[in-house]
Amino acid sequence: MIEKISLNSLKFFYYVAQHGSVTLASQKLFVTQSAVSKQIKNLEDALGLILFDRVNKKLILTSNGSLLFACCQQVFARLDDCLVDLKNQQYEKKQLVLSCEPTISMKWLIPRLAEFNSLNYGFEIVLLTGGGIVDFQGKSIDIALRRNDFEWDKNIFHEKIIEEYIVAVRNTRTDQTNTLLLTSSRPHLWQHINKSKLVSSDILSYEHMVLEHFYLCIEGCLAGLGTAIVSIFMVEKEISHEFLELVHPPVADSSSYHLLSYYPFYEDERKVIFKNWLKIKMTRSKEQFMKNLQDKL
Repeated sequence: MIEKISLNSLKFFYYVAQHGSVTLASQKLFVTQSAVSKQIKNLEDALGLILFDRVNKKLILTSNGSLLFACCQQVFARLDDCLVDLKNQQYEKKQLVLSCEPTISMKWLIPRLAEFNSLNYGFEIVLLTGGGIVDFQGKSIDIALRRNDFEWDKNIFHEKIIEEYIVAVRNTRTDQTNTLLLTSSRPHLWQHINKSKLVSSDILSYEHMVLEHFYLCIEGCLAGLGTAIVSIFMVEKEISHEFLELVHPPVADSSSYHLLSYYPFYEDERKVIFKNWLKIKMTRSKEQFMKNLQDKL
Protein backbone atom coordinates (compact mmCIF):
# COMPACT_ATOMS: atom_id res chain seq x y z
CA MET A 1 0.00 0.00 0.00
CA ILE A 2 2.75 2.46 0.95
CA GLU A 3 4.19 2.43 -2.58
CA LYS A 4 0.91 3.92 -3.84
CA ILE A 5 0.91 6.79 -1.35
CA SER A 6 2.99 9.94 -1.68
CA LEU A 7 5.10 10.39 1.44
CA ASN A 8 4.91 14.12 0.81
CA SER A 9 1.13 14.01 1.10
CA LEU A 10 1.47 12.22 4.46
CA LYS A 11 3.78 14.97 5.66
CA PHE A 12 1.29 17.64 4.58
CA PHE A 13 -1.55 15.72 6.26
CA TYR A 14 0.49 15.48 9.47
CA TYR A 15 1.00 19.25 9.62
CA VAL A 16 -2.63 20.06 8.85
CA ALA A 17 -3.83 17.58 11.49
CA GLN A 18 -1.32 18.91 14.02
CA HIS A 19 -2.31 22.56 13.56
CA GLY A 20 -5.93 22.09 12.52
CA SER A 21 -5.44 24.62 9.76
CA VAL A 22 -4.33 24.64 6.12
CA THR A 23 -3.08 28.20 6.59
CA LEU A 24 -0.81 27.36 9.55
CA ALA A 25 0.42 24.19 7.84
CA SER A 26 1.34 26.15 4.70
CA GLN A 27 3.30 28.65 6.80
CA LYS A 28 5.19 25.88 8.59
CA LEU A 29 5.95 24.11 5.30
CA PHE A 30 6.75 27.31 3.36
CA VAL A 31 4.27 26.47 0.58
CA THR A 32 0.97 27.90 -0.62
CA GLN A 33 -2.37 26.97 0.91
CA SER A 34 -3.52 25.57 -2.43
CA ALA A 35 -0.50 23.23 -2.49
CA VAL A 36 -1.46 21.90 0.94
CA SER A 37 -5.11 21.45 -0.02
CA LYS A 38 -4.12 19.61 -3.19
CA GLN A 39 -1.90 17.17 -1.26
CA ILE A 40 -4.70 16.45 1.23
CA LYS A 41 -7.17 15.77 -1.60
CA ASN A 42 -4.65 13.51 -3.36
CA LEU A 43 -4.18 11.52 -0.14
CA GLU A 44 -7.92 11.17 0.44
CA ASP A 45 -8.42 10.07 -3.18
CA ALA A 46 -5.59 7.52 -2.95
CA LEU A 47 -7.02 6.05 0.27
CA GLY A 48 -10.64 6.36 -0.75
CA LEU A 49 -11.33 7.89 2.67
CA ILE A 50 -12.41 11.22 4.10
CA LEU A 51 -9.77 12.37 6.57
CA PHE A 52 -11.24 15.74 7.57
CA ASP A 53 -14.72 17.09 8.08
CA ARG A 54 -15.09 20.70 6.96
CA VAL A 55 -17.14 22.43 9.67
CA ASN A 56 -17.54 26.22 9.51
CA LYS A 57 -14.20 26.64 7.73
CA LYS A 58 -12.53 24.44 10.36
CA LEU A 59 -10.91 21.07 9.69
CA ILE A 60 -11.94 18.34 12.11
CA LEU A 61 -10.31 14.91 11.91
CA THR A 62 -12.66 12.05 11.10
CA SER A 63 -12.24 8.74 12.93
CA ASN A 64 -10.11 7.50 10.01
CA GLY A 65 -8.15 10.75 10.05
CA SER A 66 -7.51 10.42 13.79
CA LEU A 67 -6.21 6.88 13.30
CA LEU A 68 -3.84 7.98 10.53
CA PHE A 69 -2.67 11.00 12.54
CA ALA A 70 -1.82 8.82 15.56
CA CYS A 71 0.25 6.59 13.29
CA CYS A 72 1.96 9.59 11.66
CA GLN A 73 2.84 11.01 15.08
CA GLN A 74 4.74 7.85 15.98
CA VAL A 75 6.44 7.49 12.60
CA PHE A 76 7.46 11.14 12.19
CA ALA A 77 8.70 11.34 15.79
CA ARG A 78 10.95 8.32 15.26
CA LEU A 79 12.10 9.68 11.90
CA ASP A 80 12.88 13.06 13.47
CA ASP A 81 14.91 11.40 16.25
CA CYS A 82 16.83 9.42 13.64
CA LEU A 83 17.59 12.52 11.57
CA VAL A 84 18.76 14.43 14.65
CA ASP A 85 21.06 11.53 15.60
CA LEU A 86 22.52 11.49 12.09
CA LYS A 87 23.10 15.24 12.21
CA ASN A 88 24.76 15.03 15.62
CA GLN A 89 27.13 12.36 14.29
CA GLN A 90 28.00 14.76 11.50
CA TYR A 91 28.67 17.55 14.04
CA GLU A 92 30.91 15.48 16.32
CA LYS A 93 34.26 17.22 16.84
CA LYS A 94 33.25 19.87 14.31
CA GLN A 95 33.85 23.50 15.23
CA LEU A 96 30.81 25.55 16.25
CA VAL A 97 30.85 28.94 14.53
CA LEU A 98 29.58 31.70 16.84
CA SER A 99 28.94 35.31 15.85
CA CYS A 100 29.10 37.77 18.74
CA GLU A 101 29.14 41.54 19.12
CA PRO A 102 32.73 42.89 19.22
CA THR A 103 32.82 44.36 22.74
CA ILE A 104 31.07 41.43 24.43
CA SER A 105 33.50 39.15 22.56
CA MET A 106 36.56 41.07 23.75
CA LYS A 107 35.52 41.87 27.30
CA TRP A 108 33.42 38.89 28.36
CA LEU A 109 33.48 35.89 26.03
CA ILE A 110 37.11 35.54 24.98
CA PRO A 111 38.39 35.46 28.60
CA ARG A 112 36.10 32.46 29.16
CA LEU A 113 36.59 30.48 25.94
CA ALA A 114 39.65 28.64 27.23
CA GLU A 115 37.56 27.45 30.19
CA PHE A 116 34.80 26.26 27.85
CA ASN A 117 37.27 24.39 25.64
CA SER A 118 38.83 22.75 28.71
CA LEU A 119 35.48 21.09 29.50
CA ASN A 120 36.13 18.71 26.59
CA TYR A 121 32.69 18.69 25.01
CA GLY A 122 34.23 17.38 21.79
CA PHE A 123 34.08 20.64 19.83
CA GLU A 124 35.57 24.11 19.95
CA ILE A 125 34.09 27.55 19.37
CA VAL A 126 35.14 29.56 16.32
CA LEU A 127 34.38 33.21 17.05
CA LEU A 128 33.34 35.78 14.45
CA THR A 129 32.59 39.34 15.54
CA GLY A 130 29.59 41.21 14.23
CA GLY A 131 26.34 42.84 15.24
CA GLY A 132 22.80 43.23 13.99
CA ILE A 133 21.27 40.98 11.34
CA VAL A 134 23.08 37.64 11.01
CA ASP A 135 24.06 36.16 7.63
CA PHE A 136 23.87 32.53 8.77
CA GLN A 137 24.09 30.98 5.30
CA GLY A 138 26.55 33.36 3.67
CA LYS A 139 29.09 33.22 6.51
CA SER A 140 28.44 29.62 7.66
CA ILE A 141 27.41 30.84 11.12
CA ASP A 142 25.87 28.25 13.45
CA ILE A 143 24.70 30.52 16.27
CA ALA A 144 24.83 34.22 17.11
CA LEU A 145 24.68 36.14 20.39
CA ARG A 146 22.72 39.38 19.99
CA ARG A 147 20.72 41.87 22.01
CA ASN A 148 17.08 42.11 21.00
CA ASP A 149 17.39 45.77 19.97
CA PHE A 150 16.64 44.95 16.33
CA GLU A 151 14.15 42.73 14.53
CA TRP A 152 15.42 39.38 13.29
CA ASP A 153 13.55 37.22 10.78
CA LYS A 154 10.46 35.53 12.24
CA ASN A 155 11.78 32.13 11.12
CA ILE A 156 14.97 32.47 13.19
CA PHE A 157 15.05 30.29 16.32
CA HIS A 158 16.06 32.18 19.46
CA GLU A 159 16.67 31.50 23.14
CA LYS A 160 16.81 34.23 25.76
CA ILE A 161 20.06 34.17 27.73
CA ILE A 162 19.86 37.10 30.17
CA GLU A 163 18.58 40.65 30.63
CA GLU A 164 20.88 43.55 29.83
CA TYR A 165 22.08 45.80 32.65
CA ILE A 166 23.85 49.08 31.99
CA VAL A 167 26.04 51.30 34.17
CA ALA A 168 27.60 54.74 33.88
CA VAL A 169 31.35 54.61 34.55
CA ARG A 170 34.32 56.99 34.61
CA ASN A 171 38.06 56.90 35.26
CA THR A 172 38.97 56.97 38.94
CA ARG A 173 42.32 58.72 38.35
CA THR A 174 41.42 61.66 36.10
CA ASP A 175 39.45 64.85 36.55
CA GLN A 176 35.75 64.55 35.83
CA THR A 177 34.53 65.96 32.52
CA ASN A 178 31.00 66.75 31.46
CA THR A 179 31.29 64.57 28.37
CA LEU A 180 29.25 61.44 27.75
CA LEU A 181 30.76 58.79 25.47
CA LEU A 182 28.16 57.05 23.31
CA THR A 183 28.40 54.38 20.62
CA SER A 184 27.01 54.56 17.09
CA SER A 185 26.71 50.75 17.05
CA ARG A 186 23.59 51.01 19.20
CA PRO A 187 21.94 54.19 17.92
CA HIS A 188 18.66 53.89 19.84
CA LEU A 189 20.27 53.34 23.26
CA TRP A 190 20.62 57.02 24.11
CA GLN A 191 17.03 57.80 23.13
CA HIS A 192 15.82 55.00 25.39
CA ILE A 193 18.05 56.10 28.30
CA ASN A 194 16.94 59.71 27.96
CA LYS A 195 13.25 58.91 27.56
CA SER A 196 13.19 56.42 30.44
CA LYS A 197 15.49 58.51 32.67
CA LEU A 198 17.69 55.49 33.37
CA VAL A 199 20.56 57.68 34.65
CA SER A 200 20.75 60.89 36.67
CA SER A 201 19.75 64.27 35.26
CA ASP A 202 23.37 65.44 35.58
CA ILE A 203 24.59 62.71 33.24
CA LEU A 204 21.69 63.35 30.86
CA SER A 205 22.87 66.97 30.53
CA TYR A 206 26.44 66.06 29.48
CA GLU A 207 27.75 66.89 26.00
CA HIS A 208 28.05 63.87 23.71
CA MET A 209 31.05 62.30 22.02
CA VAL A 210 30.02 59.48 19.66
CA LEU A 211 32.44 56.60 18.98
CA GLU A 212 31.95 53.56 16.76
CA HIS A 213 31.93 50.74 19.31
CA PHE A 214 31.44 50.19 23.03
CA TYR A 215 35.07 49.11 23.43
CA LEU A 216 36.16 52.52 22.09
CA CYS A 217 33.90 54.19 24.65
CA ILE A 218 35.53 52.10 27.39
CA GLU A 219 39.03 52.98 26.15
CA GLY A 220 38.02 56.63 25.94
CA CYS A 221 36.73 56.42 29.49
CA LEU A 222 40.00 54.89 30.67
CA ALA A 223 41.85 57.73 28.95
CA GLY A 224 39.79 60.30 30.82
CA LEU A 225 37.73 61.55 27.88
CA GLY A 226 34.47 61.31 29.78
CA THR A 227 31.76 59.12 31.26
CA ALA A 228 30.55 56.04 29.37
CA ILE A 229 27.28 54.13 29.58
CA VAL A 230 28.00 50.46 28.95
CA SER A 231 26.87 46.94 29.78
CA ILE A 232 27.95 45.44 33.10
CA PHE A 233 29.31 42.49 31.11
CA MET A 234 31.79 44.82 29.37
CA VAL A 235 33.53 46.34 32.39
CA GLU A 236 33.91 43.53 34.95
CA LYS A 237 37.72 43.71 34.95
CA GLU A 238 37.88 47.50 34.87
CA ILE A 239 35.55 47.79 37.88
CA SER A 240 37.14 44.99 39.91
CA HIS A 241 40.65 46.44 39.34
CA GLU A 242 39.30 49.93 40.16
CA PHE A 243 40.38 51.38 36.82
CA LEU A 244 36.81 52.63 36.48
CA GLU A 245 34.19 53.57 39.05
CA LEU A 246 30.43 53.67 38.88
CA VAL A 247 28.78 57.05 38.45
CA HIS A 248 25.35 55.43 38.36
CA PRO A 249 24.34 51.95 39.63
CA PRO A 250 23.27 49.12 37.29
CA VAL A 251 19.80 49.35 35.78
CA ALA A 252 17.95 46.99 33.45
CA ASP A 253 17.52 48.77 30.12
CA SER A 254 14.60 46.54 28.94
CA SER A 255 16.71 44.72 26.34
CA SER A 256 18.19 41.24 26.70
CA TYR A 257 20.74 38.92 25.13
CA HIS A 258 19.48 36.13 22.89
CA LEU A 259 21.17 33.22 21.16
CA LEU A 260 19.99 32.93 17.55
CA SER A 261 20.07 29.94 15.21
CA TYR A 262 18.90 29.29 11.65
CA TYR A 263 17.88 25.75 12.66
CA PRO A 264 16.19 24.45 15.84
CA PHE A 265 18.61 24.17 18.77
CA TYR A 266 17.56 20.61 19.61
CA GLU A 267 18.79 19.42 16.21
CA ASP A 268 22.41 20.17 17.16
CA GLU A 269 23.61 18.99 20.57
CA ARG A 270 26.55 21.44 20.43
CA LYS A 271 24.16 24.39 20.35
CA VAL A 272 22.26 23.10 23.37
CA ILE A 273 25.50 22.57 25.30
CA PHE A 274 26.81 26.06 24.52
CA LYS A 275 23.43 27.70 25.21
CA ASN A 276 23.22 26.09 28.67
CA TRP A 277 26.83 26.99 29.47
CA LEU A 278 26.29 30.58 28.32
CA LYS A 279 23.17 31.02 30.46
CA ILE A 280 24.98 29.76 33.55
CA LYS A 281 28.10 31.88 33.02
CA MET A 282 26.30 35.14 32.20
CA THR A 283 23.93 34.69 35.14
CA ARG A 284 26.89 34.12 37.47
CA SER A 285 28.63 37.19 36.04
CA LYS A 286 25.61 39.37 36.76
CA GLU A 287 25.21 37.95 40.28
CA GLN A 288 28.91 38.45 41.04
CA PHE A 289 28.84 42.01 39.72
CA MET A 290 25.87 42.87 41.94
CA LYS A 291 27.43 41.14 44.97
CA ASN A 292 30.68 43.08 44.56
CA LEU A 293 28.72 46.32 44.55
CA GLN A 294 26.88 45.36 47.73
CA ASP A 295 30.16 44.45 49.43
CA LYS A 296 31.51 47.95 48.73
CA LEU A 297 28.49 49.69 50.26
